[in-house]
Amino acid sequence: MSTPQLEAKNVMLRFGGVTAIKDVSFAVEPGAIHAIIGPNGAGKTSLLNAISGVYRPQQGQIIFAGQDITRMKPYERTSRGLARTFQNIALFKNMTVLDNLLIGRHTHQHCGILKGGFYYGPGEREEVAHRMVVEDIIDFLEIQHIRKKIVGTLAYGLQKRVELARALALEPKLLLLDEPMAGMNAEEKEDMARFIIDTNEDRGTTVLMIEHDMGVVMDISIRVVVLNFGVKIADGTPQEVQRDPHVQKAYLGQEDAEVAGVAEA
Repeated sequence: MSTPQLEAKNVMLRFGGVTAIKDVSFAVEPGAIHAIIGPNGAGKTSLLNAISGVYRPQQGQIIFAGQDITRMKPYERTSRGLARTFQNIALFKNMTVLDNLLIGRHTHQHCGILKGGFYYGPGEREEVAHRMVVEDIIDFLEIQHIRKKIVGTLAYGLQKRVELARALALEPKLLLLDEPMAGMNAEEKEDMARFIIDTNEDRGTTVLMIEHDMGVVMDISIRVVVLNFGVKIADGTPQEVQRDPHVQKAYLGQEDAEVAGVAEA
């Protein structure tokens, strides 16, 4: 077993008297695609926010690449190779696709405001290098035709792809995806699933995603964590999770889960 890329250890997250995450532990192996699933309100996005630094858990640890990042700020986690997309698209809607991706290079920019402000010498060389990286991502995600379009004018599915592109511009070691296929039609989902697999296989990026489309989860994930009311109720391969009676009960209810168990038997 290799050292996990990410470990959540006994994470507890509360909001006043409400416990969103209760004593959740799991590990993500490097170079893999892991999924977090669960019914609405299960605490999936809250857990992702704790990993990315949006929220700070009251108890437990977040270990990334062998380092405790529990108390680190979001930008500090990003500089160490952690990037994410959001459930609600968080792009700069009045800027072009190209400019949004260049913003995603901010952690790799070393020239200061003065040098960067003059397109000459080190500032020029650095911008050329960043543009080459961004253009490669544009080709990779097949968005050449919209590279100079204003993001706010694009269809929803394309905006989701641009948000993935901006996350990739950070050159992450671990990519967190919060419902990357929400609101997409079947063709758009197929394309996004292909891009996630290619990101994982061709770029060597570890992926941890939240997704409600069980077909996609079962097809591309190697391991699945299931939450219900903030508690981890299952952790295993897609096939193991699919057969787990606790998961069936959480998704289907007691009576339907019993029927499903009889039908499988």
